[in-house]
Amino acid sequence: MAGNYILIVDDNPINLKLAKVLLVKEGYIVKTAPDAEEALKMIEESKPRLILMDIQLPGMDGLELTRRLKSSPETKNIIILALTAYAMKGDDEKAAAAGCDGYITKPIDTQAFPGVIAGLMKPK
Repeated sequence: MAGNYILIVDDNPINLKLAKVLLVKEGYIVKTAPDAEEALKMIEESKPRLILMDIQLPGMDGLELTRRLKSSPETKNIIILALTAYAMKGDDEKAAAAGCDGYITKPIDTQAFPGVIAGLMKPK
């Protein structure tokens, strides 16, 4: 399951639904979490191949969650793609410094999004 499993962590239900619909349409198994705490529980149960990580989350933010995941031997190889609606200069560098493997801004470009995900999901 992990080879095709994507977890979306975002506190905005509209963003969650849009990303999930786009990914399910492409054949991925998609689960969602509204915050870092719920995401940690889900990751412990079943490790996703890729996480779409909102940077701005209630409680623990997405960059802190990414740092925790990338520092753990059990989760360090999960691909993490940062998502943000607040694209400020330097956010991509902050995401990379936290351990994110990529960075895209919201709103999601529905035409390009499936190709970006497919590129990240390719076996290395």
